[in-house]
Amino acid sequence: MTDHRSCVLVGAPVQIGAGQPGCLMGPDAFRTAGLGRALESLGHSVEDLGNCTAAALPKRNHPNKAIKNLTETAGWVETLTEAAYQAKQNGRTPIFLGGDHALAAGTLPGIARAARDEGRELFVLWLDAHTDYHDLDSTGSGNLHGVPVAYFTGRDGFDDYFPALDVPVKPENVTMMGIRSVDPAEHLALVKQPIEVIDMRAIDEHGVNILLKDFLARVEAADGIIHVSLDVDFLDPEIAPAVGTTVPGGATFREAHLIMEKLNDCGRVGSLDLVELNPFLDERGKTARLMVDLTASLFGRKVMDRPTRSF
Repeated sequence: MTDHRSCVLVGAPVQIGAGQPGCLMGPDAFRTAGLGRALESLGHSVEDLGNCTAAALPKRNHPNKAIKNLTETAGWVETLTEAAYQAKQNGRTPIFLGGDHALAAGTLPGIARAARDEGRELFVLWLDAHTDYHDLDSTGSGNLHGVPVAYFTGRDGFDDYFPALDVPVKPENVTMMGIRSVDPAEHLALVKQPIEVIDMRAIDEHGVNILLKDFLARVEAADGIIHVSLDVDFLDPEIAPAVGTTVPGGATFREAHLIMEKLNDCGRVGSLDLVELNPFLDERGKTARLMVDLTASLFGRKVMDRPTRSF
């Protein structure tokens, strides 16, 4: 039996952090695919706050000339930090509809501030093909969807460029799953941090159940809450093609659903990012529907409750 939640949908049509346009349409694609209806069918209340817009900030430049859209990204970070903090009030469960993964540089600081106010320990489950641990100096592509984890865990190099970070997420509270594409500069930085990185080889060797069990045990021991950040490219592109950063060998349909079902069982998920959906690259809404279906599993749909339909 799932608990009945007050869910808040927050659209974040961020596409300036990615290299390929299209994520701008992501929030409305999730709505069209029936995200709100799926949550309501499980007994949750749903309030859709519409789409955010980025704060207008003074122009800022960085010595790394590869960086794209720095000022606009900082504006999104400022807007989404406050939007996430407000959406988390009064026991609500925010679901952020992306938009590229740069949005997590705003959602996580806001959720971390709300968790601090509640006296709760915040944990992050980062489901992604990439670690997104570049700083502003190390990114070679200049696409700022590759920096959010570095920023929200308090890595140096963001002062004067991104908004001041009020409450960093503890690196030891971040677990990444599905990793299979890491730039050398990110790898060198990550080995110095206590961030847990579970790559696809570990999943192949041990299975998601035992790996997730260890993470959930740490959360339980700390009486913590979990923010899930789900990137489309966590999934294998054969089942989820609508992403501009496809990396072969991702999570299968059942691996992804099992993770969501186990997270629901633990009862500690307090917020969710759904990111990098690019409807322009989708096949008749296939990826959007799958992401909605995974969200339904996270919020209480059981295997025996699944309606018969074609995927």
